[in-house]
Amino acid sequence: MVRPTETGAPETRLPPAHLTGTGRKRRPLAVRVAADGMRIDLAGLAGRWLEITLSNDPMEGLDAVPVMAFVGPEGRPGPLLPQEAAGGGAFTWIGRLPEDVAALRVADPAGRVPTRLRRVTVRRLARPFLVPRALPREPALALQALYWRILGKKVRARGMLGRALAHRRVTGYEAWIRAHGYRRAERAGIAAEIAAWADPPLISVLMPVHDPDPKVLQAALASLRAQLYPHWELCVVDDASTRPAIPKILQRAAEADPRIRVLARSENGHIARATNDALGLARGTVCAFMDHDDALTEDALYEVARALRLDPDLVLIYSDEDKIDRRGRRFDPHFKPGFDRELLYAQNYINHLTVVRTDALRAVGGLRPGFEGSQDHDLLLRLTDGLDPARIRHIPRVLYHWRAAQGSGTFSDRSLAKAEAARLRALDEVVAPWGGRAERGPSGFNRLVRPLPEPPPRVSAIIPTRDRAEILSVTLDGLLNSTDYPDIEVVIVDNDSREPETASLFARYRDDPRVRVVPVPGAFNFSDLSNRGAAAATGPVLLFLNNDVEVLEPGWLGELVRQAVRPEIGAVGAKLLYPDRTIQHGGIVLGIGGVAGHSHLGVPDADPGYFCRMVIAHEVSAVTGACLAMRADVFDAVGGFDARALKVAFNDVDLCLKIRRAGYRIVWTPFAKLIHHESKSRGAEDTPEKRKRFEGEVLTMLDRWGPELRADPYYNINLSRNSAHYRV
Repeated sequence: MVRPTETGAPETRLPPAHLTGTGRKRRPLAVRVAADGMRIDLAGLAGRWLEITLSNDPMEGLDAVPVMAFVGPEGRPGPLLPQEAAGGGAFTWIGRLPEDVAALRVADPAGRVPTRLRRVTVRRLARPFLVPRALPREPALALQALYWRILGKKVRARGMLGRALAHRRVTGYEAWIRAHGYRRAERAGIAAEIAAWADPPLISVLMPVHDPDPKVLQAALASLRAQLYPHWELCVVDDASTRPAIPKILQRAAEADPRIRVLARSENGHIARATNDALGLARGTVCAFMDHDDALTEDALYEVARALRLDPDLVLIYSDEDKIDRRGRRFDPHFKPGFDRELLYAQNYINHLTVVRTDALRAVGGLRPGFEGSQDHDLLLRLTDGLDPARIRHIPRVLYHWRAAQGSGTFSDRSLAKAEAARLRALDEVVAPWGGRAERGPSGFNRLVRPLPEPPPRVSAIIPTRDRAEILSVTLDGLLNSTDYPDIEVVIVDNDSREPETASLFARYRDDPRVRVVPVPGAFNFSDLSNRGAAAATGPVLLFLNNDVEVLEPGWLGELVRQAVRPEIGAVGAKLLYPDRTIQHGGIVLGIGGVAGHSHLGVPDADPGYFCRMVIAHEVSAVTGACLAMRADVFDAVGGFDARALKVAFNDVDLCLKIRRAGYRIVWTPFAKLIHHESKSRGAEDTPEKRKRFEGEVLTMLDRWGPELRADPYYNINLSRNSAHYRV
C-alpha cells in the first residue's frame, strides 16, 4: 500500500489571522470556529481595499486550497472568492470589501477548519498603491480607472480598479513558457543538427480551410514559415470559402513559398472531404494535421522529424498542446500521458499535434464524412485498433497552440449533441466485434461498457484484518448484502484478533457458505496475509480488499470484473473516497514524493479532475491494494506480494510494476466507487520501529524500480512530482 496516513477526525487547530498594511504593525484578528469552518472578524474594515492571503504548510501539501467567502450581518456566507496561487502554498484574493461585511469564512472543501492552513494575513492596501498593483494585471482597465478617478467618478473608477486587480497575475504556466523557450544559440544548434541529417523526412501539413478570420489564417501560415525544420510542405484545401480575402491570402502564400500548394473545392464538403483532398496532395513520409486558425510552435516539425529519425517505424506521433486567446496569450496546457488506449476510447486526448504515417493514413481511408465534430477521434480509434503501442510516440512538449477565441471559424464549432453522437458511433463500430457497448458517460465523454462472462466468474475477496469488528462488519455487509454480483467468496485473513466483538462477528457468518476465516497469527505483514488469502481462495478472480472499505453502490464489483477478465489486463483499481467524499485514490502515479502517490488526493468527488481523468476509465502504472481486482493466474505468475522486503508499504506498487513488466496493462475505473477509511484499523506510521521499516521499504523500491519511478508513462515529465495533482 502507498504510505498509510491517519485519517481520523483532525484536531481543531485555528491558525492565526493578522491585519497588516503600509506603515502598520501586525494586529491580530479574532478567529473562531463555526459550523462551516472558521470565521475571521473583519469589523471596521468594510469598504477597505485588502489583500487576503491563505498560507498552507508547504511541507504538508501545496495543493490543499481552502475556500473563502465574506459573511454578511445575518451570518450567511456569500459566493466563494476567486483565488490565485502565489507560490509556496499561498493563495490570495485582492479587492474591496463590501460595505456590509462582518467576517471572512475560511474552510476546506468539506466545510471544516482547514487542517493544513498555517496562517491568514489580511493586508490593507493604501489607495496610492492600488493602480501600480493593478497595472501589471490589466493595464488598460487600470489606466481607465485612474482616468475616471481624476474626473471624480469614484464609483466607476472603483469598479474598473476592482476588475483589474481581480485579473490573474503571471501564472505558473507563463513562467514555464519562459523557462522552455529557445535562445538564439539553441536555434543555431538545431539548424546545424538538421543540416547534418542525411535524407531528412518530408512532413506534409494538411490544412482544410473554410472562412476563418483572415488574421488567424495569416498567423497559422506564419507559424509554419517560422519552423526551425525546413523540410515540410503545406497542402491547403480551400473548402469553398465565401470570404473574398481567403483565396487571396492562400494564393499569395503559395506564390511566396513553393512548399505551399493550394487546391480549391467548388463546393463545401466539410472537414473530412477537405482534409482527404489535402491528403491526396501529400508527398511526405508523414502527415501533420493543422486547423486553419491554430499555430505551431517553432520546434514542432523539428521534434516530429527527430522522433522519426530515432524510430522510422512510427505510425502515430502526438504532442502536448495549449490554447491561445485572441491576443495570442497561451493558457490551459494539456500535458498528456503516453499512449493510453482506455483513455482514447473515452476522449480524444491525442488531439493536437497529431502526425500519422502517410501510407497508414491512406490505408484506413483518411477521415470519414458523416462523423463531423468527432472526425479526428473516429480516425484515431480506427488507426490505433490493433496497432502495436511501440509504433506510437508521445512527444512531451507543447508543440501546438489551439485557438480558443470565438468567431475564429473552426471546423469544430458544431452542435455538441451531434459531435457526441458521432463519437459514440465511432466507438461502437470499433468495440462491437467483441461485444462492447458505447454509451454517454460523465461530462459527455464516452463510456465503454464491457461484457461480463456468462456465467460470471467467482470472485474471492481477500480481507486481512485484526479486530475492529465495527468497521469490518460494514465491509462484510456491503460486500455480501449490498453488492449485486452473483458469485462472491469472502476469505477473511485473521491476524491475531482477540476482541470478543470480532469473535461474535465471525460467529455470525459461521454458517454462511460464502465466508471463510483463515487464521494467520504473528506480526502484521500485509503482503504475507494477502498471499495466504490468495492461496486459500477458490475463485479465478481475486479481489484484495481492506477491512475498512464501505460499499456505496451495487454494481461496483461487476465493473471491476469486466475489466479484470480481459486477457491483456493485469489489475484493476477503483475510485476510493474518504468519508468526507474527497478522493483518496484516483490511481497511483510513480515518482510522487520519491516513490509513488495517489492521483488527485483530497480533490472533491464532484471534481472531474485533470482533463476529466477522475470521471473516465484510463490506464495507470499502479493501483492501491486497498481495492485491487486481478485474475488469480496473473497473481501466481508474477509471484504475488513481496512478503520479505515490502511487508506493509508499497507492496501494491511493486506488485503492479511486476504485472506491467510481465506485459499486462492496469486500469483504474471511476465506475467502481467506494469509501475507504484509510488506515483506520492499523493506525499511522508514528513509532520509531514503523518509521525504520517504512524507510527500508522506500529504499527497496528505489533500488528495485528506480528508472520506472522516475518516468511514469501515464504522467508527464512537465508536471510536478510533489503531488499527483497534475500541476506544472
